[in-house]
Parts: sequence; C-alpha cells; structure tokens
Amino acid sequence: MGDHVPVRCPVCRRAHTFASPVYPCACGAPLAPPLLQGAPAEPIRHRTWTDDWVTVRCPACGRQDQWPQPELGCPCGTVLRIPVRPVTATPEASEGAAAARRSTAAASGAGGSFGGSGAGGAGGPGGPGAPGPGAFDSGDSRYAGPVDAAGAPVPTGPADGPAEDCPLSVPPRAEPVPRPAFRPVTIRTARDAVTAAALYLRWLGFREVVQPEERTTAGIDLRAQGLVAQVDPTTRPVTLRAVECLWLNGLNSSAASVLFSLAGYSADARARADDLGVPLFVMDLTGVPEPVNGPAKDLLSTGA
Repeated sequence: MGDHVPVRCPVCRRAHTFASPVYPCACGAPLAPPLLQGAPAEPIRHRTWTDDWVTVRCPACGRQDQWPQPELGCPCGTVLRIPVRPVTATPEASEGAAAARRSTAAASGAGGSFGGSGAGGAGGPGGPGAPGPGAFDSGDSRYAGPVDAAGAPVPTGPADGPAEDCPLSVPPRAEPVPRPAFRPVTIRTARDAVTAAALYLRWLGFREVVQPEERTTAGIDLRAQGLVAQVDPTTRPVTLRAVECLWLNGLNSSAASVLFSLAGYSADARARADDLGVPLFVMDLTGVPEPVNGPAKDLLSTGA
C-alpha cells in the first residue's frame, strides 16, 4: 500500500485523503511513488512530458525508473498534481544497485560462450590455456552443441543459414471463435458507454465482467477474470499517459488491458499501445466498438 497524505484543493478548499498508487518494479517488488508530506498540491493547467512523470527508486533493487506523476481529480473539476519526494543518492541505495548489477553480471557470465568462461576463469580471454584465434577446443564440456568431424561447432542459428532452415517455435494462431451477432446499446450518457463496453467484453468471451460502483482513482471502469478495462466517454482523444497508466494497472493485477474511447486516440497513444500490446477500440453512439490497432483486431478474431 502506498503512502497516504491529506490533500486540500486550493480552488474549492475541499479536503481529501490521497493514497499513492502501487505498481510492480521490474524486479517484482511493489513500488509506489513516495509522497512528499506537507507539500501543497498544485492544480494542473498545462501538461508537459516532464511534469507527467517522476523518477522513483526501488528500495529493493535500487533501480531508478520513470513512473506516472500521482494526480487527484477533485469534484470541483480541478486536477491536482501530488508532490513526490525527489530521488537522492544514498549509500544504501548505491550498494543495493551495485549488488543487483553484480548478480546480473554473475548470471550472464555463468552462461558464457563456447571456447571461454567468465572473467578470471582459466579458459577466459588471455587466461592460461586460452585457445588462439580461430581455434576451438572440442573437448570443452561447456559446449554441448553439434560438431563436425574435426570437432568444430556446426552453425545452427538463423544468422548462419536461410530462414527456412531455422523454423521459429511460434504457436499457431488460434482459430476465430464463432459468436452470435453483437447486440449493442445506444450511448446517451457516459454510463451507457461503460455498459456498452461491458456487453462487448462479455460477447468476446470474458467472464464475470463487473462494473465498480465508483470509478477508481486508477481509472478502471470494468474488471473481469484476467482483465482490466477503461472507457473514455469524453470528446478528447485518449492520451499516451492514459494508455501507459492502464497498462501499468493491468501489469500490477496480472491482467490484460483493454481501452475503449468515443473520440479516438492520439498518434503517440496508438503507437505506444501497439508496443505494449494494449487493444484499442473506438465506439460510436450506436454502441458498436471497432478495433483500431493490431492487438484489438487479434482480440476480436480469437475472443477471450
């Protein structure tokens, strides 16, 4: 659970309690941006890339990454930026990061390449008994691949021959799931848009699609088994930040992410969704979602 801080809106003076959202670090540890106690929240009047992201250090592994800047939407319509404690260099963090780097280097060195071992090993470059240029020690038990009559390794990778000689171990695409025709609902309100998206997800095959009574601070409108979904009923295209935040929430829940919008998506948001594999759908007022990127078309084809 992230930090809790009291927040007062400088516009309407309403008091709130804000909890920092928790996301998984690359090492797997839960991580929340550390909030700056006692610092006033600032209304957001103009967005920039620098202001939308903050640097956060993981206390478990020492890794530093960019995380979404915590924000709070006040009922008066003001969006508040919640201050985060800046990252400062500490000996403990430096030692943790160095230990993580040493562990990674040790894991990489253990694999090694044939004809040599990790740094400082007897078979390493320049070490005792190191083979000369072009030579290969066929008696080295560290190489278990195929060899020719002279004891030299036989090329097996894609770079050593035509692509057709090295078939990729990619599972075949699933066959399209036969489904009855989708029966939409007309969209008149923002709640109708969420209902239409829920019906569509059930039609795709997702089970136990539920609609929270109140929209969460993370922006999740629908949840299902292995799925989180967001519905944007506004007249503005969905932004890059919204796509990345939804993907992080899905990652935190070990679930897939799906996004629905009435006004479409910005160009950078669509590009990022393609990179992250987030399906994007756009809906018209008849309530029929249409896929707008590759992951959405795949989801429509195969179903849940």
